[in-house]
Amino acid sequence: MAEDQEKDKGQQESKIVTPSGEPAPQAPPPAANSNRKSIVIGVVVLLIVVAVFFYWRSTFTEDTDDAQVDGNLYQVSSRITGHVIKVYVDDNQTVQVGQLLAEIDPADYQVALEQAQADLASVQAQYVQATVNVPITQTNVGTSVSTAGSDVKGSSDMVAQSEKQVEAANARVDQAKASAVKAQLDVDRYTPLVQKDVISKQQYDAAVAQAAASKAAVLEAESNVLAAQNAVGSSRQKLVQAQAQSQQSVKNGPQQVKVEQSRATAAAAAVKQVQARVEQARLNLTYTHITAPSAGIVNKKNVAVGANLAAGQDLMTIIPLTDLWVTANFKETQLARMHPCQAVTLKVDAYGGRKFSGYVRQVGGATGSMLSLFPPENATGNYVKVVQRIPVRIDFTNLAQEDGDYVLRPGLSVTPNVDVKAEDVHNVPGCK
Repeated sequence: MAEDQEKDKGQQESKIVTPSGEPAPQAPPPAANSNRKSIVIGVVVLLIVVAVFFYWRSTFTEDTDDAQVDGNLYQVSSRITGHVIKVYVDDNQTVQVGQLLAEIDPADYQVALEQAQADLASVQAQYVQATVNVPITQTNVGTSVSTAGSDVKGSSDMVAQSEKQVEAANARVDQAKASAVKAQLDVDRYTPLVQKDVISKQQYDAAVAQAAASKAAVLEAESNVLAAQNAVGSSRQKLVQAQAQSQQSVKNGPQQVKVEQSRATAAAAAVKQVQARVEQARLNLTYTHITAPSAGIVNKKNVAVGANLAAGQDLMTIIPLTDLWVTANFKETQLARMHPCQAVTLKVDAYGGRKFSGYVRQVGGATGSMLSLFPPENATGNYVKVVQRIPVRIDFTNLAQEDGDYVLRPGLSVTPNVDVKAEDVHNVPGCK
């Protein structure tokens, strides 16, 4: 009876209804409670794992999605003016370094080169002549100085000789005068004797003739003295002229040599000047062949056969395929433990998230805002602090092997992951 009463009481409790007449919800079974506990525990464990993962990631690595592949874009331009006669490439064509891209008509530059070479031959001949004239002038100057010295010595000897001749002429004058006096005395003595016929008329005439001859000899001797004196004056004048000529030769000789040496120097300078013109003409001739400065892909080709080019005119752009790196703009709060030579994993968004290896090459010298066209002026107005970004260059560790199919292109988006706690790489230039 007691068991039946408990069953009836349980059935009555199970049939309790709500005031609206609907049956009241029954308590869940014990198995449902255990499932709910398992789900809650799993969620908590998952949250813990996610938190640990993000903590580990934020502690051991730094990444950013503000990064892209970078490289030097080579602008191919013409270095000379001219008429395009051939174009060898098209847009999106792969070229190798040194490959011929276009050709300018070389006729004008070939003529200019030949003209410059002819001018060079002319000035070289002038230089040879100028260099030969230098020793000739030196010899002539030496000879002139030596001759002038000899002339001075000869003139001095002539002056001394003329002075001796004057002395001899004066002596002969004295001798002639003495003879004339003696002859005149003989005439004076013979005059009374001849009148008295003591001596013959013939003796007297001889004495008179001798006196006349003595007087004539005196006149002749005096004339010789005058002639000798004139010779002395002439010799002295020649001596003065020879001395002046010698002084002029000594003074002007080195100047003449310097003049010839200056001409030779000027000729040498002219040779160098024309040689430079020849080299410039030869360079201009080589510039008629426009070649690729780097291996890559041709883009923005805007040259065609028949175009007249100006110096510096852009012809096309070559996009490099090998000389590439990554420019990543990290937040300033991410740079505390970042330095060069740290290993980086690079995930390229294109090609299914293909990964490459790299290393931090260098951290930029200024924030991107400071390098912008209009840097911020925070000294005026209201200031709102904004987390700045610093450009960081990341080089590929082994691009030749990892990008053997040349799939990377400048501008592709990259997600770099810098391992800030691992050991630095040592197998790249600049990292020991």
